[in-house]
Amino acid sequence: MVKEDVGITVSKKGDFSEWYTQVVLKAKLADYAPVKGLIVLRPDGYSIWESLRSTFDKKFSRNGIRNGFLPILIPESLLGKEQKHFAGFNPEVFWVTHSGTNVVGDRLALRPTSETLAYTLYSKWIQSWRDLPLKINFWNTALRAEIKATKPFLRTSEFLWQEGHTVHSTKEEAEKEVMKILDIYKDTVEEELAIPVTTGKKSEKEKFVGAVYTTTMESIMPDGKALQMGTSHFLGQNFSIPFEVKFADKNNVEHFAWQTSWGVSWRLIGAMIMVHGDDTGLVLPPKVAPIQVVIVPIYRNDEGEGIVLPKVEEIKKELESKDLRVHVDEREGLSPGYKFNDWEMKGVPLRIEIGPKDIEKNSIVVAKRYNLEKINLSFTEIEKIPTILDEIQVEMLKKAKEEAKKNTLEMSNYSDFKSKIERGGFFNSPWCGKLECEEKIKEETGAEIRVIPFDSENNNKKCIYCQQQSESIPIFARGY
Repeated sequence: MVKEDVGITVSKKGDFSEWYTQVVLKAKLADYAPVKGLIVLRPDGYSIWESLRSTFDKKFSRNGIRNGFLPILIPESLLGKEQKHFAGFNPEVFWVTHSGTNVVGDRLALRPTSETLAYTLYSKWIQSWRDLPLKINFWNTALRAEIKATKPFLRTSEFLWQEGHTVHSTKEEAEKEVMKILDIYKDTVEEELAIPVTTGKKSEKEKFVGAVYTTTMESIMPDGKALQMGTSHFLGQNFSIPFEVKFADKNNVEHFAWQTSWGVSWRLIGAMIMVHGDDTGLVLPPKVAPIQVVIVPIYRNDEGEGIVLPKVEEIKKELESKDLRVHVDEREGLSPGYKFNDWEMKGVPLRIEIGPKDIEKNSIVVAKRYNLEKINLSFTEIEKIPTILDEIQVEMLKKAKEEAKKNTLEMSNYSDFKSKIERGGFFNSPWCGKLECEEKIKEETGAEIRVIPFDSENNNKKCIYCQQQSESIPIFARGY
């Protein structure tokens, strides 16, 4: 195998789309499945997802949320019980019409989302106030017909995600849950993936179908497009009434419950690739990296067994004792240079190089992936490596925030808006709150309201489109 077989052949700035696809495939995060629109997660890709799942599970558990499982098939009759919700998803639904050679009576949908199925069951499980709040999270796959313009992790016909569904006795309690979950999402994405997000509400036009309102977190990608990173919805009683999710209060008076739903998907992995990757390949934040430290022994012939490898094993054990994920590259027939390039493309946060001369000096060479800096550490300084990884995590978020800031513009003149939207970015622009202006802006520029940041209400500016009194300052952007 030669370097050209595995190296990234285009630049991030030159051909962003092709660069992204090459990183996904050549860093071995995922591959295409035989069916169009589907991908296969490889071990490194799945490991990142497992890391996120573990973090979310711990935070959900502290919030009284437990995990459950739902089947993938949903009868059409259930999907139709909430008409607006069903109409919104119907164009994307895969249908099962046959069981073997027999036609099924009620068509079965391959789950696009689980509200209708979950709430049919919730109506059976909830009888009185003692059963509330009910908080369940489901780690599922979802299927939505995405055949055109598919992109690994970002837009596929099947994707991994979590979807939470909670039931409460009061409106106030449900709305607090919506915000708790959004805060969990924001903290996790920024702390684990080192990606800055902006939180707020969706407009009425862009909210989740069937929700009273949708809160969201949005990020700007290096190509200037926005990416929705997660959503948390206040459903009110829009589902509890048609699905009869009711409870008897302490006075035995029956009430319809108040509900929320929320979710993030493996789209987060796609965002991580885009935000941090470079022309060499993947750059992984240490907290989610499947391998945090790779050790590359450098030796000839018998130098390995007698000198280098025993020291490598000693260093590996010391690092593993500090709960670090460590791998030793002992592949034969490959040069150190090839191995360095390979691990850089795979994004491993730290690489340790050690050979006989390093051992003579009682030191190792440590290469940082995120900025390609090399430093020398003495054997007694190896204990600093966990701190170095923590510093890398902080620096990656800092750098991503700086890049996001560069891609965020204050824009109040519509002519300027139209001329600059081609280059992409987050545009903070005043809006009157009218659907007509929102639709016209999207029709004429391709930009939509991605998020109305919390506390963005404004009464001193004019709508960027109609010049009437503004209601808020949303972020407009073209998105994935």
